[in-house]
Amino acid sequence: MTQARTVRVAIIGSGPAGWTAAIYAARASLNPVVIAGIQPGGQLTITTDVENYPGFADTIQGPWLMEQMQAQALHVGTEVIHDIVVSADLSQRPFRLKLDGGDEILAETIIISTGAQAKWLGLESEAAYQGFGVSACATCDGFFYRGKEVVVVGGGNTAVEEALFLTNFASKVTVIHRKDEFRAEKILQDRLFAHPKIEVIWHVAIEEIVGVVDGMAKNVTGVRLKNVQDGSTQEIPADGVFIAIGHAPSSELFKGQLETNSGGYLRVKPGTASTEIEGVWAAGDVTDDVYRQAVTAAGMGCMAALEVSRFLAEEDHAKAHNPISHAEAEKIGVW
Repeated sequence: MTQARTVRVAIIGSGPAGWTAAIYAARASLNPVVIAGIQPGGQLTITTDVENYPGFADTIQGPWLMEQMQAQALHVGTEVIHDIVVSADLSQRPFRLKLDGGDEILAETIIISTGAQAKWLGLESEAAYQGFGVSACATCDGFFYRGKEVVVVGGGNTAVEEALFLTNFASKVTVIHRKDEFRAEKILQDRLFAHPKIEVIWHVAIEEIVGVVDGMAKNVTGVRLKNVQDGSTQEIPADGVFIAIGHAPSSELFKGQLETNSGGYLRVKPGTASTEIEGVWAAGDVTDDVYRQAVTAAGMGCMAALEVSRFLAEEDHAKAHNPISHAEAEKIGVW
């Protein structure tokens, strides 16, 4: 094992939040180090068509967008380590990060952008059609199902909200649920049951997602449902399947060290990217259980990097034994 190296800014995760934080930190001459993690690029690497990221008039591909963000971060001076953080000691600064390859990093500051993962059903057919008719984000992909029939799986707020959102595009939305009642809030249920485009099928689970494969092209054509009470099966047509059974934030690494909400998402101070530990910030889907969009994650990454830059500037200023604070010096133009 090599000797632990010290860095000013360690960014854990390489999705939109991580790369944006890296770009801003590098442009502030902080020499950030990005630890790319187990899925470099995050959830966008399993997303095909992207139409809602600003700045691109034509449809772009999720993996390509992540490649461009990485290239930009490298261009302005970011260092990338293709490894995984296996432990993080946040008890004192510099914070100690141990990597799977055996290296250790001592970080003056940390930006956590480890993201979140959609929960999936675990079917082989589900994995086969991800990005080709199977999605975990109606906001991202609903537009592609204008005038088509879609299925939503789930019974909580997420499922009901996604079903209602999809009525803006789809000709029919079928919600399937294993039980005979939803967990969603009553007001959301009332809206769902009153909507003429939505049908609910109770006591069923997806046994298989059905589709056609023509060379490199894949298309979902329907789902085979199994009744969880009597075992009977039925197949219904569908052009798209939206899995809405929740997300799991990748925050396990910081359990017991950083505060989380009931869903495991890292808490930050309102209006900031700051956690309760000085020198540690969180950005993107690891802290966002509401929006979960690439553009909002990028915005949070920007916030985190700007806050890190100011934090380190204040520290550097204080270490130089200046008689006034950095903020005061900025006002009178002497810093």
